[in-house]
Amino acid sequence: MAVAVEVRNLEKVYDGGHVHAVDGVDLATEEGEYLVLLGPSGCGKTTLLRTIAGLEQPTAGDVLIGGLVVTGLPPRVRKVAMVFQSYALYPHKSVLANIEFPLKAAKTDRSERERKARWAAELLGIGHLAERKPRQLSGGERQRVALARALVRDPQVFLLDEPLSNLDAKLRATARDELKRFQQRVGTTTLYVTHDQAEAMGLGDRIAVMNRGRVRQLGPPVEVYDDPADTFVATFIGSPPMNLVRWEGTLVGFRPEHLLPVASAARERVTTPFHIERIEYLSGDRHLYGTVTGIGEDTRAIARLPATVTVPLHPGEVHDFAVGVDRVRFFEAATGVRTAPIRLDSRHD
Repeated sequence: MAVAVEVRNLEKVYDGGHVHAVDGVDLATEEGEYLVLLGPSGCGKTTLLRTIAGLEQPTAGDVLIGGLVVTGLPPRVRKVAMVFQSYALYPHKSVLANIEFPLKAAKTDRSERERKARWAAELLGIGHLAERKPRQLSGGERQRVALARALVRDPQVFLLDEPLSNLDAKLRATARDELKRFQQRVGTTTLYVTHDQAEAMGLGDRIAVMNRGRVRQLGPPVEVYDDPADTFVATFIGSPPMNLVRWEGTLVGFRPEHLLPVASAARERVTTPFHIERIEYLSGDRHLYGTVTGIGEDTRAIARLPATVTVPLHPGEVHDFAVGVDRVRFFEAATGVRTAPIRLDSRHD
């Protein structure tokens, strides 16, 4: 499949070389792919997106779009369309005029720009709002206007910078589904920046997890969740995050949903006493907070039990819990980098 966007050894340095916002990133998207850049604030994801757009010039490295080097080209000729967190709509213009604006700036014929604007508005379900002003719209409707304005430019690439962060939680879930279906309909390569792992897991064909200007792992959502490349990815992805326990000079990691009472655990497993300190009830699940013993030193851990696990458990109690051997991941204690499996003592019942 053709490569749509590629960055090669990209660097962006600020403050006289002291701050590496983007630190030697190599990344390539496939044509039509939905790639999510995920990471905490300050990790470099927005700087990377703005550099691809041409709004920032890299300190070193290259940006390629459609196989062509565009590093020195201005944003208007890169065939990208960017949607910002604020949506940046003109408050005095109607919905239709906002959508038309990039075509008007490009001196497109009036009848053609109105045709394309109405087509984009109908595609995004806001055709009936054409004459309203932004102040008369909901947050979700404003987001659709911003997307329609980007769409009429017929871009090779959509660049979305946290476009849902101004919406409330319920509307974000709906808008996330609409964004995914919209991208699948138009088939345009999309790079999407977020710090929200639920958005990343729900939207991305692949996720690039970033920290301190570098890509720590790139892969499908199931891969970065089940097989994290290091302890940063292991603890940033997942809610609650992966448990990490020291064991004979290495780190053992396992997800909270895999720490279960022995009666519910896999047959080939590692068993440990779990001292329960408190219990939270969340959406049918129970989150148990406490400490595990018997796998190295005593360590804090979280167990997430689905409603199907009906074992009576209470704070202050100690119960035998277990993790299936195939669910355990191993990391170097010093660097946090993923390592090959080592043998753990397992118990069969």
